[in-house]
Amino acid sequence: MSDITAYAAPRSLDEAVSLLQAGDVTILAGGTDLTPQTKSGKLTFRPTLMNIRRVPELSGLTESGGVMRIGALTTISSLLASPLIHERFNGLWQACDHFASDQIRNAATIGGNICNASPAGDTLTPLLTLDARVVLASKPNGSIVRRTTPLGEFLTGPGRTARQPAELLEAIEIPMPPEGFFSAFFKFGTRPALDISVISIAIGAVRDGRKLTRVRIAFGAVAPTAIRAAATEAALEGRPIDAAAIDAAVAAAVNETKPVSDVRASSWYRRELVGNMLRRMLDHVANS
Repeated sequence: MSDITAYAAPRSLDEAVSLLQAGDVTILAGGTDLTPQTKSGKLTFRPTLMNIRRVPELSGLTESGGVMRIGALTTISSLLASPLIHERFNGLWQACDHFASDQIRNAATIGGNICNASPAGDTLTPLLTLDARVVLASKPNGSIVRRTTPLGEFLTGPGRTARQPAELLEAIEIPMPPEGFFSAFFKFGTRPALDISVISIAIGAVRDGRKLTRVRIAFGAVAPTAIRAAATEAALEGRPIDAAAIDAAVAAAVNETKPVSDVRASSWYRRELVGNMLRRMLDHVANS
């Protein structure tokens, strides 16, 4: 572990991105990923440790112009307590309900879960089905500059993102879902809340009678990043949710997931879980 020579606790976004522009900064928010990773030697602290918990622009949930904005510092507990998240983004709410323990949910932030970029990150799959995008702030030339990128493009590999060293994740933006939209989340682990996912699945779609449109399906822990499942979505798009459509979607899901074997599960077992659990979720949709 490298020595920390400076500690900063900025009180504004402008101050925070100015510090990042100076370089050699480790960002601290909830610390639920950073702390164990530095203790294990996976990460090392840079000379400046910047605690961003006092930056007000990074907190809170707001809805404006048909977009839900979630500040990067919003805790998992805050999302779980939000009636709007529960009612309009139920898949994300379910993921928060299965996220670690109460103590960790109180500290862990949605921005941290995204920037940690674990293939098994609980919030990532529902956010992918919600067409979420991330807002990154920086200060390259004396004023704050923002860029927005889809979450699927932001996640580039295990523990890797498209965030540049001088950028700070400011917020997550989610378009408000259309009428008839539903979403759901499933996570499998030895202890579903406390363990890292063996697999996770998120579904989002607009239901018109028995037909599904605007289908979004994402899988976690089956690839280097959480992924959208394009072939699985295509098997369901515009079709009645019947046995044939479900069979086609399950076959597509098994074919397009290529998980690794590790200490939690074999590749074969993960693919079996993907097929079986997706079928269970779609059967529930068909019969509800």
